[in-house]
Amino acid sequence: MIRPAEPHDVPALVEMVYELADFERARDQCHLTEAQLHAALFGPSPAVFCHVAEAGGRPVGLALWFLTYSTWEGVHGIYLEDLYVRPDARGTGTGKALLATLAAVCVAHGYRRLEWGVLDWNPAREFYDHLGAEPKSEWVPYRLSGAPLAALAASSGAPTS
Repeated sequence: MIRPAEPHDVPALVEMVYELADFERARDQCHLTEAQLHAALFGPSPAVFCHVAEAGGRPVGLALWFLTYSTWEGVHGIYLEDLYVRPDARGTGTGKALLATLAAVCVAHGYRRLEWGVLDWNPAREFYDHLGAEPKSEWVPYRLSGAPLAALAASSGAPTS
C-alpha cells in the first residue's frame, strides 16, 4: 500500500534515509534529524512531500520529493530526492508502485516531469531504463555547499542570518 506520509512515520522515514545513505556509501554525510524532517513535511508551509510504502503494517519504502518549475514547459514537475525500498521488500513491485504514485500525482496536477538523480554504479538504473526513464547525460549536475556556499553568500553583501 502506498500512502502520503503521516507525522507518526517520521522515525521510520529518518531510519530509511540513513539506510539509503549506507547503501550510497555516504552515511557520514547524512545529518537528518527527526525534528528537521517533521518540520519539512508537516510544518506551516511544507515544501517537501513524502509517500510511504507499507507491507504488513510497517514502512518498507519511501519516495521523498518536492516541486520544481520548468520555464520551458511553463508548469511544475516533481523532483524525486530519495526513492528507497528496504532490501526485504525489493523485487515486490514496491519501487514501481512508489514511482507510479508520483507519476499519478504529476498527471493529476498537470505536471510534465518526474525527475531524479541516480549514482552511476547503482543497479537500479536497469529498473529505471525498463520503465522508459531516460538518463540526461547532456546536463552536468553542480552543487555549491559548505565553505564555497558561505563565501559566495558573503560576496553578495546581503545579510546571511
